[in-house]
Amino acid sequence: MRMDKCAGTVLTLLCVVVLSPTRAAHAVYPRIRLSHKELWQLNRSWVFQGHGASLQPQTMLLDEGHQRLYVGAKNTLFSLSLDRVNTDPREIQWASTDSQIEECLMKGREKPECANYVKVLQKYNQTHLLVCGTGAFNPVCGLARVGHTGQDRQFALEEDSVMSGRGRCPYNPNSPVTSTLAGGELYIGLYTDYWENDGALCRLNDQTHTRTERNDRQQLSEPKFVGSTIIPDNDDRDDDKVYFFFTELESDVEGAKKAVYTHVGRVCANDQGGQRMLVNRWSSFLKTRLICSVAGPNGIDTHFDDLEDVFVLNNKDGKNPEIFGLFSTTSAVFKGYAVCVYQMDDIRAAFNGPYAYREKPEHHWTPQEDRVPYPRPGSCASKVNGGGFASSKEFPDEVLRFARSHPVMYRSILPQHRRPVLLQTEPGSRKLTQIAVDRVQAQDGHYHVLYIGTDDSVVLKVITIYNKDTDTTEEVLLEELQVFKEPAAIREIIISPKRQQLYVGSEVGVAQVRLHQCDLYGSECADCCLARDPYCAWDGITCSRFYPAGVYPKSRRFRRQDVRHGNAVQLCNGLQIDDGQWERAEERLAYGVESNSTLLECVPRSLQARVLWFLQKGEDKQEVRGDERVVVTSHGLLLLRLRASDAGVYVCQTVEHGYVHTLLRVSLRVLPGERVESATRGPNDAVAATTCQHHRPPSPPTGRGSVGPRALPPPPLPLPSSSLPGSHSRMWYKDFLQLIGYGNAQRVEEYCERVWCSDKKRKKAKRKYAAAAAGERRGKGKADENSHRAPRHTVDT
Repeated sequence: MRMDKCAGTVLTLLCVVVLSPTRAAHAVYPRIRLSHKELWQLNRSWVFQGHGASLQPQTMLLDEGHQRLYVGAKNTLFSLSLDRVNTDPREIQWASTDSQIEECLMKGREKPECANYVKVLQKYNQTHLLVCGTGAFNPVCGLARVGHTGQDRQFALEEDSVMSGRGRCPYNPNSPVTSTLAGGELYIGLYTDYWENDGALCRLNDQTHTRTERNDRQQLSEPKFVGSTIIPDNDDRDDDKVYFFFTELESDVEGAKKAVYTHVGRVCANDQGGQRMLVNRWSSFLKTRLICSVAGPNGIDTHFDDLEDVFVLNNKDGKNPEIFGLFSTTSAVFKGYAVCVYQMDDIRAAFNGPYAYREKPEHHWTPQEDRVPYPRPGSCASKVNGGGFASSKEFPDEVLRFARSHPVMYRSILPQHRRPVLLQTEPGSRKLTQIAVDRVQAQDGHYHVLYIGTDDSVVLKVITIYNKDTDTTEEVLLEELQVFKEPAAIREIIISPKRQQLYVGSEVGVAQVRLHQCDLYGSECADCCLARDPYCAWDGITCSRFYPAGVYPKSRRFRRQDVRHGNAVQLCNGLQIDDGQWERAEERLAYGVESNSTLLECVPRSLQARVLWFLQKGEDKQEVRGDERVVVTSHGLLLLRLRASDAGVYVCQTVEHGYVHTLLRVSLRVLPGERVESATRGPNDAVAATTCQHHRPPSPPTGRGSVGPRALPPPPLPLPSSSLPGSHSRMWYKDFLQLIGYGNAQRVEEYCERVWCSDKKRKKAKRKYAAAAAGERRGKGKADENSHRAPRHTVDT
């Protein structure tokens, strides 16, 4: 380590420890934070990274029947195992030809754009997938054979099925697209042209191509397509609707600037268009606005208008799913994200309500008050609607004319409880990109577990708890999981409730993450209950997966779980601060140097716990509060300018939902400054080198919990005179490090400068230490050498 690095490390440590505040009350911290390395070590995550090249996955498809995950990427279609995505991968190479690339370059495109990016991936039937790619700005589609269930070794592109993908896939790899496939028909929202001027909602089959009107800004105005799904209204399949979620750019009333709005559009799945007008056009297209806002002062709401992602959480019959939307703000000043939940009853009510009307684009929307023709425009030709029309082609012209001129509904759709279930409004925070939701049954009801992807490879695991009595919603951030080593925006999240797995895609790979790991919360009842994870419960022995009664008859009946309140005091017979718990806590020994500073580290397992410090001298116990000389940090207790009176037993406790847990008792011994001064006068170069090599700041908490002073293990007794410089005892190195620990930063920097910034001294220290270590090894037996080998210290040039 060079001098500048060593000095920077020391100064950074002091700045972070002194200036970093304790956890703010308004900040949302995860209870557990796990790095990519920790997920791997815990055997909770597996990552597929292809063959070293950037995957750049564009879309993913879960196939539970074949037990495979299909990933459409750059020039390749992958088939991955649902058990372990990084084992038994298969692939179909589908790159653009040289002539296609050359033609693409001739059109002025960059070479990376001229690859074939798979953007559309749907299950065509039981044995084939529909695959469409950008094809070097010349879209192409084909069928990939996957075989019947049990024939999963089949994975190949049917060469004779390859055809033009125009209208089925965008030209540009960065163009937004959404699709769903049912009954052999592809419903898709995309830009159909090279220059991305024609945004359309389409349906394609072997015979027809139905779409929205061209150049009709009432229907679509610069859309960004986000999601789509088919949702039945009832048991009559002819009445099924296809819903599209997208944003649009619309001019404001003055026409001066454009604003972003999120809309949900709807068409009938069996819509055939009109016979004389609206030929090959939707006769049932309607849209209305999705509102996600927070009420502000003076009645002015803060709107989250830009839809980033949408997730449809289906129920058993599929008729009334819950729609989760992840929104962001469009303001250049205020940045934030919100999750809003919408009920199908509210969505259907808006589409069954009044139509919107405005005379000119710069006018306000008003409810349509004229007579509405029969059958109601936007309805389907079905038995539920009277059965008088076999097809939309039989609808009267006045119905089609009204539908074309009134595509917008007057009523907007408000979210459940009229506000978001989750908010992130801290400035400078990470961006949220994707969302997936699991419905989990706990002992006290059902909960939604939200998995939210970010732009820096992190997945946030969140639950939201609604309190009906107070009409408030509580957000509980359970875990923060870094699923990829490199920071990259998460583009896809697919959840498998059946397998209890999450599949996450980004440009650096595809990750598989287990939804829960209950034993990670701790080995006590209180740890498990305080976690408030609906997947987990205390079973009397350990924190394990919670199963509803009757699901697993052999599961243990003794269960403790309280997701709503996390009341470990009541459930686990937890006691407040008691002498027994106080005395049973882990004990550590630490040394400090008078007039210097030292850090007593104590990082709780839960980042949501509040840390309290107490000083015990004899029978007297008093809480340690921060002042100009004592700083309570997120790493522990920082004592500045130590005094002899600071010696004593320091007790670290955490408080979480009323439950008090004693983590650590640190016995601090303060050594006189004169003694240390004499020990360091005329410094031994090798000792100073060792000091600089090991003097490092404390690592930030991972959330898994670590307690104790950040230093090498202290000696069991006060420093003997034989441990002072001049003695050849190896223990002196550790003793010296313990003394200097978090002491005077300037003193440590001086040692670093003297040792590391002189080649002559550096080489001399290295030879001197190596000779001493070799002499000690020669005087001991082989067994003693293996068990008591001195640590090696190398010089970093």
